[in-house]
Amino acid sequence: MSAKRFLDTNILVYAFDATDPDRQRVASGIVEAEIRTGTLTVSLQVLQEFFAVVTRKFKTPVPARTARAAVDRFLRYNVVEPTKPMLSAALDVTASHSISIWDALVLVAAKSADCDVLLTEDLGHGTKVAGVRIENPFR
Repeated sequence: MSAKRFLDTNILVYAFDATDPDRQRVASGIVEAEIRTGTLTVSLQVLQEFFAVVTRKFKTPVPARTARAAVDRFLRYNVVEPTKPMLSAALDVTASHSISIWDALVLVAAKSADCDVLLTEDLGHGTKVAGVRIENPFR
């Protein structure tokens, strides 16, 4: 059985980023595979960040209506909602691993969803933090 994967914001963002066709191809393939198998797993934080980035940070922003439709599609799958204990755990991860609270929250969300792997380009490929292995699919 393959490892259950959690997608970080940058995976969703690159799936919509036409300025980097190589990353877009990889990210789109990951997102579509997770949707096809019904295993797409993200958090509300990831979806909020995705919407903000694609509608405001791209040279040619994605129309809000299009980004909203994508978020609505992602909401049909496994979405981790934050809790007080998750925040507390993330604060511990931040302190013990010297990473940002935002990255720690993603890791804790992944762990709470029983994911073995976090797909991201933001953290050290191959490392394990909070019981979750980090993989950079763009390496």
